[in-house]
Amino acid sequence: MAEKQADRFTGTYHYAVGRRKTAVAQVRLYPASENTDGQHIVNGKPLNEYFTHERLQKVALAPLEETGTGSAFVVSVIVRGSGVTGQVEAVRHGIARALVVSDDALRATLKAAGYLRRDPRQVERKKPGLKKARRATQWRKR
Repeated sequence: MAEKQADRFTGTYHYAVGRRKTAVAQVRLYPASENTDGQHIVNGKPLNEYFTHERLQKVALAPLEETGTGSAFVVSVIVRGSGVTGQVEAVRHGIARALVVSDDALRATLKAAGYLRRDPRQVERKKPGLKKARRATQWRKR
């Protein structure tokens, strides 16, 4: 899609947006080179500092591992909204979409793994007269 100059990394990149719940991740996929250190950046921090648990890091980088392009690209992400899990899954969705922009042949692999589908589940709104979205006050006969 867009190929522009970046602040931290230089050169052309592939851009995509990933979403989950209320989290939105803007992903830039740069070709790996000697000056990028192979370090992925999330909101200005290294990936392992922003997502401290190893499980979260694996979830975020799953599309790169699935396609075998982990060493070919460096990722720069700006993610906002939601909680940690929503942000991780938004990053995963954005990376998968950016990989498809970079190489359309990867689409079948990513689609089979389920990484291109946006999870549509949202928090249900609270209704008037109820305590929560569906929780009503307890009914008493007498």
